[in-house]
Amino acid sequence: MRITWLGHACFLLEEDGYRIVTDPYTGVEGYPPLEAEAHAVYCSHHHFDHDAVDCVRLLPARESPFHVREIQAFHDDQKGALRGPNTIRVFTAGGVSVVHLGDLGHALTAEQLAAIGPVDGVLVPVGGVYTVDAQGAKAACDAIGPKWIVPMHYHHAPYGLPNIAGVEDFLALWPAERVHPLSGACVDTATAPEGVLLPKF
Repeated sequence: MRITWLGHACFLLEEDGYRIVTDPYTGVEGYPPLEAEAHAVYCSHHHFDHDAVDCVRLLPARESPFHVREIQAFHDDQKGALRGPNTIRVFTAGGVSVVHLGDLGHALTAEQLAAIGPVDGVLVPVGGVYTVDAQGAKAACDAIGPKWIVPMHYHHAPYGLPNIAGVEDFLALWPAERVHPLSGACVDTATAPEGVLLPKF
């Protein structure tokens, strides 16, 4: 599986030529208009910065090599009372599983962790305010126990929502030798090192 960070919480997942885009954004400060092509689009919830499906051109339908599982969660720590539901998805293809946590706003329950199950990678929000903060993101990653982690949904000037934190607080929670800046936006899951991966936008 090949994963490309398209900015904010949006990723392109590819396997055998099949393309999935998750959480397409619009109107997020600093990011240029999203332009992407995919066979399928998934949104963790219906806020402008996660469900801009019109920004993704759909490719002709074909059989998907991906198996997709959904786990229901919340966008806040009050069971959705503030910001509504949030859908976690586990994408599996080519013997690799990655979980996109969407705008997770609370600690994962034992039931949710069991439903997520073993995965190779986690795409986790770290900016706080609308999602878990650095500490909450680290706790989620520790509980899931993946080989590698890609932080998302943070401010890195000039990109991102201006009132959320950068990635630095999250990175500070990991040993320096486990943080791996990447040379580009793509993660090749076959060769990805263990630890926190930092794709470039």
